[in-house]
Amino acid sequence: MEPGQEDQARLETCPGRRSGNGTCNGGTMSFEDQKGTSAVREQHRFDEAALAAWMQDHVAGYQGPLIVEQFKGGQSNPTYKLITPGRSYVMRRKPPGQLVKGAHAVDREARVLAALEKADFPVAHVYGLCTDDSVIGTWFFIMEMVEGRIMWDATFPDVDREERPAYFAAMNATIAALHKVDYKAVGLEDYGRPGSYFERQIARWSKQYLADEEAGRNPHMDRLIEWLPTAIPVGEEVSVVHGDFRSDNMIFHPSEPRITAVLDWELSTLGHPLADFAYHAMMYRMPPLIVPGLAGADLKALNIPSEEEYLAAYCRNSGRDSLPGYDFAMAFNFFRFAAIIHGIKGRYLRGTAANAEAKSRADAFPALAELAWDQAVRAGA
Repeated sequence: MEPGQEDQARLETCPGRRSGNGTCNGGTMSFEDQKGTSAVREQHRFDEAALAAWMQDHVAGYQGPLIVEQFKGGQSNPTYKLITPGRSYVMRRKPPGQLVKGAHAVDREARVLAALEKADFPVAHVYGLCTDDSVIGTWFFIMEMVEGRIMWDATFPDVDREERPAYFAAMNATIAALHKVDYKAVGLEDYGRPGSYFERQIARWSKQYLADEEAGRNPHMDRLIEWLPTAIPVGEEVSVVHGDFRSDNMIFHPSEPRITAVLDWELSTLGHPLADFAYHAMMYRMPPLIVPGLAGADLKALNIPSEEEYLAAYCRNSGRDSLPGYDFAMAFNFFRFAAIIHGIKGRYLRGTAANAEAKSRADAFPALAELAWDQAVRAGA
């Protein structure tokens, strides 16, 4: 399985888009809105006694009573904090209701977490997976509660200026370590379709873009659909790819520039590491339009490494002399991102979007499509 339409559900919510006042442009969700927990939302309630009974039988060391809270933020898979006298846990579950086929695959999340833990990669420990809908209504898994900090803003405003390079170094080393994991040795040989990653992804998103008549056509997207298949770099690499490797999808140590857990693996698969790193590095070319970006920020004043320095660090960390095709991978990722937003635009126009933030997402599509084509020009189009 590879990421598909489920990307749209994630992006209809606001993952921390930066504006002058810290709110989502065109929306109402601030960074503070996404932090911490709240009472379980009405649409995400379930039989807590049934969950406690399941944990008693399947989670080693579990002792109640159990208190359930729901994490704030825009997760497409509802995420809960499970509090007991001895420790806290985290539960991820499929949302209730009719779902897109292949989306919300919590079993895949649990599988990749367990596999990467074997490779000493920083992930939360999985205590158990339940695929019996009769327990709480949908599949779910229980994992370790990792304490620490989430950086919602790519400028790391809550970190001292002198320490910011160490935090960027930690992110860089962590994604490089992911791409060096021997996926066959940890049991992930069939976790995705190895090879032809760019071809398949370009075809997937081109088809989805062209099929959405309500959302309309865009000249930049049309040119990208023609150009991208002709510019795919020669050579195949396969690794585990996260698919959404951003600063707000990892937990940093409470006081040190160290990543203790990478979160939100629902878009992970086997793919090309170049695509995954370029998606992560999009922060350097992304204005604060859709997600927190660094474009336009004074990196020197912020003491944040430049894009060139960050790319060189990834090459060192991954044992490469260079990264051919990097600008192509940027164009591909911006195209993919624009195609996702185009799909949200169509859903908004049809009245089927899942979140009020969908309108501001849809309004950003033309600028994002133009930005995607700019990356292609930079890559030689």
